[in-house]
Amino acid sequence: MDIIESVPSRKRKISVETGERDKNFRDVLMHLYEWDAMLERWYREGMDGDIPFMPAPGYKWRNIRHLNSQIQENYQDVTINQAIKKLRLSHKRVMKLIELHTNEEIMTKKYYKWTKTSNLYSYFAANTSNHYMWAMKKCEAIAQLITEKEEE
Repeated sequence: MDIIESVPSRKRKISVETGERDKNFRDVLMHLYEWDAMLERWYREGMDGDIPFMPAPGYKWRNIRHLNSQIQENYQDVTINQAIKKLRLSHKRVMKLIELHTNEEIMTKKYYKWTKTSNLYSYFAANTSNHYMWAMKKCEAIAQLITEKEEE
């Protein structure tokens, strides 16, 4: 959010020319939001005793690029301000899920049947800290391209 807020508000919706999927801050934020939503679904279904379909219905891990492209397409009508609000809310919900557990519950492999041979940490980290590191790099690159565009 600090990176986005470093860009003047009137320029935060600018899309940049890049060969990559995400062209603006909204694309990045909605990607994070959707992965938060998937994590919440996996968690809810898993804790209810089911084995959640991952990553999403109709997708396998091997075609994750298609899923991520679909996510990007699905949110083209969302404004940057809506994206910020949505991500802040989903982030709070995910943090509350994490806080419900002890370190043992989070770190112990096979503690929950739905995590199979893994632990909750791998799911939480993949959809929070690891994803946020990716998002920060993307937002830095977008902010840099916006600044360069401005200087032209």
